[in-house]
Amino acid sequence: MYIYNVSVKVETHKADEWLAWMKQKHIPDVMATGFFTEYRMSRLLDDGDLDGITFVMQYVCNTLDDYLNYKTQFAPALQKEHSEKFASDVVAFRTVMEIL
Repeated sequence: MYIYNVSVKVETHKADEWLAWMKQKHIPDVMATGFFTEYRMSRLLDDGDLDGITFVMQYVCNTLDDYLNYKTQFAPALQKEHSEKFASDVVAFRTVMEIL
């Protein structure tokens, strides 16, 4: 199994709006692709930065091919929508991990 990990630093003044949009729109859209079996959303505590809040989404998929298919078929449009909505108020960092 694999985890698609997305860490997002959100400007404090946009955090509530971003969090609501993620829960109501973006995460459901990602899960609707059918490539992920579950997800977790977390907030990084005590990150030491007063100018933003860091959130982490972890999407679990069964195979690396599931992730790669998501990445090519759906990720560009979903990431574009996210970028257009929140522009310079967020910075995202993405990684993929294998569950051992």
